[in-house]
Amino acid sequence: DSLLLETGFLAVLVAPLRQPPHHKQAPQGGLAGTSPHEGLPFWLVRWLLFRLMFASGVVKLTSRCPAWWGLTALTYHYETQCLPTPASWFAHHLPVWLHRLSVVATFLIEIAVPPLFFAPVRRLRLAAFYSQVLLQVLIIITGNYNFFNLLTLVLTTALLDDGHLTAESGDSHCRKRPTSWPRALLAGLSLLLELTVYGLLAYGTVHYFGLEVDWEQRVVRSRTTFTFHQFSQWLKMVTLPTMWLGAASLAWELLTALWRWTQVRGWLRKSCTAAQLLVFGSATVALFVISLVPYSYIEPSSHGHLWSGAHRLFGAVEHLQLANSYGLFRRMTGLGGRPEVVLEGSYDGHHWTEIEFMYKPGNVSRPPPVVVPHQPRLDWQMWFAALGPHTHSPWFTSLVLRLLQGKDPVVRLIQNDVAKYPFHKQPPTYVRAQRYKYWFSQAGEQSQWWRRQWVEEFFPPVSLGDPALDMLLRQFGLQDKSPPRARGSGNTLAQALRWIRKQLSPLEASTLLWGLLAAVGAIRVMQALLGPHSPRSSPLAKEEKHRPAARKASRAAGRQAVPAPENCSSSSSSQSPRRKK
Repeated sequence: DSLLLETGFLAVLVAPLRQPPHHKQAPQGGLAGTSPHEGLPFWLVRWLLFRLMFASGVVKLTSRCPAWWGLTALTYHYETQCLPTPASWFAHHLPVWLHRLSVVATFLIEIAVPPLFFAPVRRLRLAAFYSQVLLQVLIIITGNYNFFNLLTLVLTTALLDDGHLTAESGDSHCRKRPTSWPRALLAGLSLLLELTVYGLLAYGTVHYFGLEVDWEQRVVRSRTTFTFHQFSQWLKMVTLPTMWLGAASLAWELLTALWRWTQVRGWLRKSCTAAQLLVFGSATVALFVISLVPYSYIEPSSHGHLWSGAHRLFGAVEHLQLANSYGLFRRMTGLGGRPEVVLEGSYDGHHWTEIEFMYKPGNVSRPPPVVVPHQPRLDWQMWFAALGPHTHSPWFTSLVLRLLQGKDPVVRLIQNDVAKYPFHKQPPTYVRAQRYKYWFSQAGEQSQWWRRQWVEEFFPPVSLGDPALDMLLRQFGLQDKSPPRARGSGNTLAQALRWIRKQLSPLEASTLLWGLLAAVGAIRVMQALLGPHSPRSSPLAKEEKHRPAARKASRAAGRQAVPAPENCSSSSSSQSPRRKK
């Protein structure tokens, strides 16, 4: 949710105030009419992506979690994550050496690659982009993390440029070949820098994680060769330089925007773009300074060395959550088995029936669902509740109360299809909860996805009016103090929204979301197919465009023959030269 808030605010800055023209082409290859400041919000998106990924990799090691330091985290992760997918079962049964190697790859992608987001070489940024996409796609396949990974994939698009997103023909690449020795020298230096970075990444991975190939066993062995103290010293050494790296990259973006502003023609348009550049430039610098405070949480000493003005500025807007600290999968839980809370209801207090949730593990024969990009809040919170006593999750007592009362909105959080809820005709008289340990089934077990073992009672049997239940409600301040207000029926908008919700309620949330995304995608595809096309995309248009210039050169040359211009395509080179009549 914090990432969604920060990304949503940046989307306000990224979205253009007007649609740029499609048909005009700027001399530098960008769209004519685009504003000089448009690269600044995209840089903020790139900076957010850097903070998200770098901090997520660092906290795994600063937490001193033995599973991350021992490179065994993924041997537990697929089984113990909040909401597994069917692919999680297969990933869990991969060889242990491959799990350890995957942890090494995770550290590489999350810690070593993010600084390449600001690399001056385009191919390095593209390599960083594809590595991040690979990680996020694998997480989406093997885990239900709602919209988070899709949102991260959106952030990675800030690493791309228009040239990479535009389908260019082969002759355009030929025209971009360096024709002078300075360009050739620059291209050679870029290639040398690129190869050096790849070499350093490969050497560092092999050295710091002790990668060795065991040819007899046909496995790749890995282990952590550095200590926590060494990593802490390294982190202290690089945290401030990464801030300076961001500042230098931002300064370059500001200078680029200023240079683009100098190319604007017309005093009126130049004045408007100057005002826009001033506003967006100031906002970009301010957001960058604000973000340094939560980013510095990864290293306490660097946090204390920050400029005091940055702390004051962050404190003034902290409640808006414009910048947040991040740290994903800090510690691996459920190393001895996946804890799971199972609710049960009864009419007589002797015969108990399990209350099955839509998404979280319960029935050992039911396969894990795929719910991306939906976020089932209750199922998600049940995973956290199972990690400790029920008193650490006060909302659980309120859940038990609403089930005893048979509240339909709460029941629909558990089962959208009320007919599948075992107490849909009459609310249960008693409700209790048991704690189990769950493990993925072995490959040979038929028609079972899970194995489970009872551990203890999580919540005692209670009924309406039970003194124990009333005491817990008073303790947490959850008792009903006054009847809810009656909703007014005169609001047309409220009535329309309630009608839409009633019509859509039978649909699965994930199905509804994917349907909406597919509808938006179909609309965009139709707009692209039916919209105006750029003349440069047509070879005939190119030929017609060059004919007036050829005629002018022909008239100036008198009776001399004018050869056809050299081109990368064989069809152009086969054209015969024209002569003046």
